[in-house]
Amino acid sequence: MRNPKWHRDEIILALDLYFKLEPGQIHARNQDVIELSDTLNQLPIHEFRPDAEKFRNPNGVGLKLSNFLAIDPSYDGKGMESYSKLDEEVFFEFAEDKNNLRSIANRKKATVSDQETNIKLISIEEDEDISVKEGKVIYRLHKLRERDQGINRKKKEKYFKENGKLDCEVCGFDFADTYGELGKGYIECHHRIPLSELEPNSTTSLDDLALVCANCHRMLHREINTLSTESLRSILSNG
Repeated sequence: MRNPKWHRDEIILALDLYFKLEPGQIHARNQDVIELSDTLNQLPIHEFRPDAEKFRNPNGVGLKLSNFLAIDPSYDGKGMESYSKLDEEVFFEFAEDKNNLRSIANRKKATVSDQETNIKLISIEEDEDISVKEGKVIYRLHKLRERDQGINRKKKEKYFKENGKLDCEVCGFDFADTYGELGKGYIECHHRIPLSELEPNSTTSLDDLALVCANCHRMLHREINTLSTESLRSILSNG
């Protein structure tokens, strides 16, 4: 069986390296290619690897970089033309935005380099209908921050002390009012920091969290880099 197709996160990391190398440096013996192979094997994305020995090995990484040669309009040669539609989409998405590409790639590498955090990310389930520019790894880091029970508890305690209830900061829904004892003390926490600014080694403060109902939380995640709690509240008010 074949190994899984390359994920957006993997293509971003490969493209970042591609822009650092000259065409003659794209081969399996290049130390940068070998290091990228190691990083790709650490990503908490593909649990099922039918051919683990060949999974994202240096030869495979070199071939992926050669795919970009075929896509790159500035390259006069031919390159490997067996590239995917996603390879092409990611290439042109970041071809004129290399600084942002480098930032995203560096945050991915920093995230997976922390073994404890990386192990936790594996267990975070995906939201299939949500696609973000930063990719799966950074989005999972965002969700991991939202699940920190210690700071979530402190946020709820502080909010309840100040407001006497745990209502959604967007729509005002109160689980206790609607569900009685069953809903008492229940509310979800949303991490306000956009994915584009989320750093793997930063700590979460109480101000970084907003208390929201499940519906509003889902809507905030649909436009996670641009939609704030204040903006969503405005949408509800004008709807």
